[in-house]
Amino acid sequence: MTEKSNSILKIHASTTDKIGNKLLYQYVVEKAQEAGIAGATVQRGIMGYGSSCRISSSKFWELTEKLPIVIELIDENEKLEAFYEHLKPDLVGMPKGCLVLLEPIQILLNKKGI
Repeated sequence: MTEKSNSILKIHASTTDKIGNKLLYQYVVEKAQEAGIAGATVQRGIMGYGSSCRISSSKFWELTEKLPIVIELIDENEKLEAFYEHLKPDLVGMPKGCLVLLEPIQILLNKKGI
């Protein structure tokens, strides 16, 4: 039996980033599901900065919080590379910056729910 290599694709961005009229994280997760990617998770940070070097943090008095997010997608390496190539033009076309990483992982347990 051949073992396939698994990876995690991480997109670091902000909660306010958009592609078209959709929030970036919503757009990416929906596209990942349509593409049959095994799993997706969006994590919101409480503080961070990126290429703009401006610190974003959670402040209770702000109505619209611009916070760091990480979108994580897990699947076989080849599927994630193909998905990224499909997504890349949208990410490059965004007015704001983002960081995309692809890292090899070892899945120890993948228990399906009921």
